[in-house]
Amino acid sequence: MRKTIRKLIWHFYKPLKKKIIFKREFKAYNLLAGENKALKKNIYPCLFDSTIQTEIEPIYFLQDAWAFERIFKMKPEKHIDIGSGHKFVSLLSKITCLTMVDIRPFSVILDSINFLKGDILNLPFENESIYSLSSLCVIEHIGLGRYGDKLNPDGSEMAFHEINRVLKPGADFYFSVPIEDKNTIYFNAHRSFNESYIFNGLLSNFRILDKKYIYDHSLVDEINPLKFGIGCYHIRKKN
Repeated sequence: MRKTIRKLIWHFYKPLKKKIIFKREFKAYNLLAGENKALKKNIYPCLFDSTIQTEIEPIYFLQDAWAFERIFKMKPEKHIDIGSGHKFVSLLSKITCLTMVDIRPFSVILDSINFLKGDILNLPFENESIYSLSSLCVIEHIGLGRYGDKLNPDGSEMAFHEINRVLKPGADFYFSVPIEDKNTIYFNAHRSFNESYIFNGLLSNFRILDKKYIYDHSLVDEINPLKFGIGCYHIRKKN
């Protein structure tokens, strides 16, 4: 109870403290500027940018860097991405001929991205037609309605099956999903998977070329079965 009260107090006190600091610094700036350069308008308070360190969301930061490096080293002439983050896709489009598939288009157009509106459960590609494909932090969401997709209890399994369908033998697939000791659904956010469930069942016709795990703020080599993490995988379809 005391901890909850402290959190509530801090929730309301923090913005008030920031406003006090802003007013103090605004007054100090005008004193330094002098009468001729003192500011009376064009005030644009950015109250929460002054932090001890630059705050970064670790999952996207680490997985995107990992996947970009892997794809850059492979140097595919053409690459397909399904639903990954916009920053990752924008950079990827500068090193390869990129086609992105998603149920929702970006609100900003980038000429180097060829966008196709499509569903991961019904990809607009022929059987065994793709050599290089990525989908980061996407498959775990399918069928839970979070991004406007239709509800489907088997959404993730069907997504893996559909990706398997369009990849050529020898094709590279880069993906990330939440990993735990057992399959779990967190409706309507995401699923997590037991790693063996993926590779001994859904993707048994692939071999793993590289795998990394994100726990807290670190990208590591070893899985921790006692913690929730993100598995990052570069796999290749067997011939």
